[in-house]
Parts: sequence; structure tokens; C-alpha cells
Amino acid sequence: MRVRSRSKWMTLLDVRSAAGQVFVLQVVVVVLLVTAAVAAVVLEARFESRQEAGRQSVTAAQVLANSPGIVEALESPDPSAVLQPRAEAARVNTGIDFIVVMDTTGTRITHPDPDRIGKKFIGTIDEALEGRTTVESARGPVGPGQQADVIQAVVPVFDADNQVIGLVSAGLTVQSVADLVERQLPLIFGAGVVGLALATAGTWLVARRLARQTHGLGPVEMTRMYEHHNAVLHAVREGVLITTAEGRVLLANDEARRLLDLPKDTERRHVDELGLDRAMTRLLASGEPATDEVHQAGDRLLAVNIRPTAPYGGPAGSVVTLRDTTELAAVTGRAEVAWERLTLLYEAGGRVGTTLDVARTAEELAEVAVPRFADVVTVELLEPVARGEEPGGTRSMRRTAISGGARERDALYPLGELITFVSTTPQARALRSGRAVIEADLRTAQGWQQQAPERARRVLESGVHSLLTVPLRARGVVLGLADFWRSGRAPAFEQDDLFFAEELAARAAVAIDNARRFTREHTMAVTLQRSLLPRGVPDQDALEVAWRYLPAEAGVGGDWFDVIPLSGARVALVVGDVVGHGLHAAATMGRLRTAVHNFSTLDLPVDDLLGRLDDLVTRIDDEESDAVGAARDHEVESVTGATCLYAIYDSVTGRCTVARAGHPGPAVVLPDGTVVHPRVPASLPLGLGGHPFETAELHLPEGSQLVLYSDGVVENRERDIGAGIERLENVLAGEPGRAPEDTCQAVIDAMLPEHPSDDIALLVAGTRLLSPSRVAEWEVPPDPAAVARVRGECGEQLRAWGLEEIGFVTELILSELITNAIRYGAPPIRVRLLHNRSLICEVSDGSSTSPHLRRAKTTDEGGRGLFLVAQFAMRWGTRYIPGGKVIWTEQALRGTADTTPRELSDEALLDQFDDDSF
Repeated sequence: MRVRSRSKWMTLLDVRSAAGQVFVLQVVVVVLLVTAAVAAVVLEARFESRQEAGRQSVTAAQVLANSPGIVEALESPDPSAVLQPRAEAARVNTGIDFIVVMDTTGTRITHPDPDRIGKKFIGTIDEALEGRTTVESARGPVGPGQQADVIQAVVPVFDADNQVIGLVSAGLTVQSVADLVERQLPLIFGAGVVGLALATAGTWLVARRLARQTHGLGPVEMTRMYEHHNAVLHAVREGVLITTAEGRVLLANDEARRLLDLPKDTERRHVDELGLDRAMTRLLASGEPATDEVHQAGDRLLAVNIRPTAPYGGPAGSVVTLRDTTELAAVTGRAEVAWERLTLLYEAGGRVGTTLDVARTAEELAEVAVPRFADVVTVELLEPVARGEEPGGTRSMRRTAISGGARERDALYPLGELITFVSTTPQARALRSGRAVIEADLRTAQGWQQQAPERARRVLESGVHSLLTVPLRARGVVLGLADFWRSGRAPAFEQDDLFFAEELAARAAVAIDNARRFTREHTMAVTLQRSLLPRGVPDQDALEVAWRYLPAEAGVGGDWFDVIPLSGARVALVVGDVVGHGLHAAATMGRLRTAVHNFSTLDLPVDDLLGRLDDLVTRIDDEESDAVGAARDHEVESVTGATCLYAIYDSVTGRCTVARAGHPGPAVVLPDGTVVHPRVPASLPLGLGGHPFETAELHLPEGSQLVLYSDGVVENRERDIGAGIERLENVLAGEPGRAPEDTCQAVIDAMLPEHPSDDIALLVAGTRLLSPSRVAEWEVPPDPAAVARVRGECGEQLRAWGLEEIGFVTELILSELITNAIRYGAPPIRVRLLHNRSLICEVSDGSSTSPHLRRAKTTDEGGRGLFLVAQFAMRWGTRYIPGGKVIWTEQALRGTADTTPRELSDEALLDQFDDDSF
């Protein structure tokens, strides 16, 4: 053990070895660096000590200059008698070498050496007389008979008028500063010695490792060994690769470069970057031992051997040897065919089934087999399969794909042809047996020719001579047929071809079935969603509405919109989004849309409606979460992620109240073409619960356009939402007076991506205002006698509007509503008539009590008025407003046969009312 340790030391100290040279060089560098560092620290310590001395001097001088009574002492008849003791006491307490007080002429008043009192101060006082503090180096007396270099500060003393009436100087001798530095020197030199020792130890460890790796060899010996190994490595006729454990190439000889066609800069590159085929790359990167595994590299077959290097003293990695065995493949020929088939199957796995479209998947199957396996390929699918439905119930097949030469294709059944194969054809036999069928020579195949003799003749004339037909089976069900045709000089199909064709068809059949299932679900989801979305917009005069809904390519989502007429010439606009795709998203969308409709009939404020919708989504999520434990055999999805924007536009005032739950805010196009994005407070998506929704009130001039949209309009995989909103603004701006339908189409043309990954819902509403001439309002005093007057004025207004035909019934309705407001409501009471598509009567009061419709008993004295209101009005209801409620009714502008119920006469109707003043 001692001999081995001594030999290592001798190797490190031997300057002829590479390790010894490195060790000596690093030790010299370390010594120089440590010396320089110590010198720098000493200089820094001196500089810091002088700075600290200056700060102490300024502090001591300022303390005395600002001490109580110094101004009075300087103005006293004998300032020295007062200040000398105080200055000396301050000097002793602060550890300063001297403190001197002087007048404005520089004459000393105090000094550690009393003999120096009354003499001129040695130093600069001009800046101090101007009110500034001065720090300087000087040489002067510091004590009795002592002269020394000092660092002194001069500080002015100010009187009550801020005038300089004296000066105070304090300082330390340079020797005191040097003492501070000298006290730090042991620590500095000690740290330098420790640093030198640590650096030397680190250098020794590095040199020791280098000595172990170079085995103590000198530079000349190492060069000679490298040249010898390099010559042997590149002279052998076997490829050699050395790779790391991470799969990077450390070394490649000339033969390996030739066999694998490697680039010049192969070393240090990962095997994935060498351009090799996937199988070879996977083998080299794995590092697993291999013995004579045959792999193709270009047009060569290589026998590959891999062995790890770690057991032989080297670092973790592998040595790969490559031997060219192409001659063996040339002898048999079958290996090449097998490789081509395997390659084709491998390519088919990546090329067939890239989409979820049934027809495109069939086309991919036809394209991948031409021309490497067949000259022409046709695919026929059962008629229900082509539509995405379950196969069965028919033997008719539709030609869905065809690929190959134009001459042969023209002779075969064309694309889209519906074919029913006769029982003698190879296709019919394949369908019955479920196995592939070969017709090696179609010229002698009488059964095949019976299908269509004339067409069979044209097929043979085109050069087609051999057929291999394979059923497309997936999950035990036949979906269709794949027909492989060979023509010209191509050899006829053999038994070996059958197994390959069945494997290829089996893979393609799974892809086709997946596409069929997706098509079926997509069709169901689209049908469901379109049935749940509005077929059009309802008739109303407040807004001119245009809309678009476009489903995503990958599947139907949960976007929806709605236009809901409300009471009082108001309209609600809704746009929402349920995150996700498929039937669940569409069904959830339908539930939320129905809930919004139901809540809207209650005339709720926008924030209250979103709050109730949020509670509903939370309950749905809770119910479906509870169902997970009870239904473990199927997946249960939640509704988390639903967003909604709800707005109410009032065509009488032009005001629009908006609130949103996690949804993009609206855009407004003003009549002059300016686009603004109103600040609508953002709230959390629906279903998170416990958070109030804030509203924004917008004033929209007549002719404005309110644009509501889902996130699919402004955001996709190629564009973030910020860029999408900016682009939308550019599309909307600059064309004043454009119709909502034109705006809607312009947005779709500019914003719709080529392959939309999300649903798109867009709603453009052009605002209209109800003319003031069609609005009439009255204040009603809480006096029953006022009912007749207001009723009469309302009748005059109806006659002015040309609505005499419905005047009688309207006066009956108003009498009942006003009388109820006076009896059961609270002031203020107002009446409003709106002449719109229908006649709207509104009676508001300050009470929040809502009336209820009931059928009065024959013995009841009252309770019949509201029942008769409901009989005569098309619609009626109650909505709450700040400070009260509104009872409203709607009537047709022209009387109909149903205006007066047939079973009640005029006298009977009058008897039903409680209004005595009528």
C-alpha cells in the first residue's frame, strides 16, 4: 500500500509525465492568484479604514457642533473656558485623537495642547465657512509637542439665523488608521494561507485523477499510443462505433462511416441525429447487448453486435461492431421481399388512419399499397358503414376509394358506385368465408366475369390479370372489402401475398371502424346540438340580429347563443360555452340554454340570473360527482368550465345591462364605425359558486352593433386571444352603416381558421330605439278617483295611435291594474303604454308584493280582476325593478275573435272587475 501511494506521489512530481506538468503549472497559477487576492484585500482594508476614519471624524465634529449651548459658548466673553473642557471630554469619549473648536477666522478656541489655543488652524476652512462639511488629510499638531499626519473633518456651527459663527474640527492620526489595518492583517493572511492550501489540495486531486487516466504516461508516449490505436482502428474491415450511455457517438472508424453512410461530424452527435432508419436508431440508442442481429442500412444488410464497455474498465457505454452481410441476402432474395413487406406494413401504420374520416381512411389504404404491392387497389364499404352507421341488413357495397393507373381505373367500377356482388365472384366468397380469396388468373375466372361480362372484358383489356380480395374485419364484423389488382408484367398473386394482404387489411379495418364510430358519434352530437340551438331568431323590433354557429372539425362542442324577447320592449342576448366536445357537451349546453330561458321568463336582473345559473351548474356537478361511485362501469363527466355572457337591451332607453361569467366581453360598433370594448367586470366561470357577478350598463346609440362571440372566434392553436381580439376589432372597424348580416359574414370570413378546433358562436345585434311618439307615461296619485281620469287619457292616446279597436279591452285591463296598485301597492304609481309590435301596458308601484292569479269562488267579493286580465292579454307578468315592481301586459294591435272570451258577455265581464269607478 505504501509503495503504491509513493508511486502516485512520484508520478505527480515527475515533470516528464503529463500529470506532473499539469500539477506544477496549476500550483504556480494558484500561488499567483492567492498572492494577488491577499494584496487586493490589504489595499481594500486600508481604503476602508481611511473612509471609516473620515466618517468617525465627521460624526464627532457634528456631535459637538450641534451640542446644546455651543452657540452661547462661542458668543460668550471667554469661549475657551467653556468649550475646552467639553471638547476634551468629547475627544476622550469618542476615541478621536483631537477635537478643535475655532472661530470664523480659523483661530483655535480649544485644542488638546492648551499652548495651541489662539493660534491658526492648519487645514482648509473655506468650504466649512460656506456651510459645508470638509474631510481632508493634513499634517499638524495633535497634542502637546506632537506633530502627525491626520485625517480631519471640519464642520460649521450655525446660530439661530443659520449663520456660521464657528467651526469644529475632529480627526484621527494616520497611525491610528494604520493600527486598524494591522489588526486585520493576521486574519487576511490566515485566510490567504487557507485558500492556498485548499486550492493546492484541489489541484492535487485533479492531477491525481489525470495521472490515473493517463497511467503516468508522458505526452510523447501518449501520442505514440494514440497513433498506434488509430491506425489499427481504421485498418480493420469491420465497422466500429463507441457510444456513451446517453446514446452519443464517441468514435466511429472509416468502415462504420461507409456502412452507415455517416456524416463527417458524427462524433458527439446523438444516434437520433445520424439519419439512420428507426430500427437501427432504436437498437444503437438502447445500449442493450446484441449478437449478429441483422438490420438494413440503405441497400445493405448489416450484422450488428453490441457489447457494454463498463465491465472492461471503461466508462458506461457500448462498443458496436458492424459486418456487411449483403451477399447473404442476395443469395436467398426472400429476406429482401420480407423486409419490403415489413417496411410497407410499418409505413401503413403511420399513413392509414391519420384522420377520423371513413372515406379518407379508405383512400389511405388504397394509396399505401400502390404500386409496391398492387397496381390498382379498390375499397368497397357496406352502405351503412360509409354513412357512419352499424353494418348489417344489406349486401350492397359502395366503392369508396380507388388508386392506381388511369387506364385500369377507367375499366373498373367508378368511385361512388353502389355494387352488389353476385355469389360466384371472389368478393362474395370472401364475404361469406371471412377470409382472403386469390384469383391468380382473371382470364380463366368465370365466376368473376359473371358479375359484369362487358366490364370484365374491359378490365382484362386494360392489362389487369390477377386479383386478391380481402374482407375488412374489425371487432368481428365485416365492414367491406379491399381488392388488390395486378396488371402488365407484375407477377400473379401467391399464397405469400395473402398473409401480407390480410395483415394490411386488418390494420386498415380497425382505422376505418374507428372513423365510422367517430362519424356516428359526431353526427349524433351535431344533430343533438342543432336540435338544441335556436332554428332562428324570434320576431321583435328592438334589435336586428344576425348569427352564425359553426361546429369544430374534431367534434361538436358546447357553444350556444340565444335571443329572448322580454317584457317592456326589451330583448335578452345570451352567448355561452361548455368546455369539451361530444355528446356530453352538447347535452349540457341544452340544459343550460333551457335554464336560461326559464330564468329569463322571471324577468330577473342579469347578475341574479347568472347567480342562479351558477347554482344550477354547481348542483349538476355535485349530482354527477355523487353518481361516480354508483356507476363505476362508465365515465361520468362534470360541467366545470361553462361560461356565459348575458345582456338585456331596452329599446325605450337604449340602455344595455351586461354581465359575464368567465366569457369574453362584447364589442360595440358605434354608428360612425368606431369599435369599442366596454369594460364589463370579469367574473369566474359557472360552477365555482360563492362569487357575486358584477354588471355593466352601456348606452347604445341607435344604429350601434353589439357583437357577442365565443372564444373560438378569437382564439385557436395559431392565434392567442389577445391577437384574436385585435384582429376582430380591425374587421369590425371602418365600415359604418353595415348591416348585421354583412358584419357577421365579414367576421366569419376573416376569423374562421382553415381547420377549426373549437366551436364558433357569433351574434351581431343592431340596435333600434322605440320612437318617443310611441311611448306614453302618466303619474297616478294614490287616489281611487284618479283611475277614471288616467283611463280616459289612455283611451285618448290609443285613439291617437289608431288603436280604437282594442281601446275597450285596454281600458278594462288598465282599470284593474291601476286599482290594484292603489289598493295593495305603494307610491309612486306610474302607467306606461308602449306602441310596438304589440301594445304593452305597464303599471308600476313602489311595493314588491307580487299578485297571483287565482280563480275566485262564487262567494268571494273580489279576486277576479287579474283572472280577466289574463283572459284578455296575450301575455302578462311581473318584473321587479329597484324600488318596486312592474305589472305588464301585451295585446295584439288588432282585435281578434279571441279578444273577448266567448263564454262571458260584456255585462258578465264588467261584473268581474272590482273597480267601482269604472
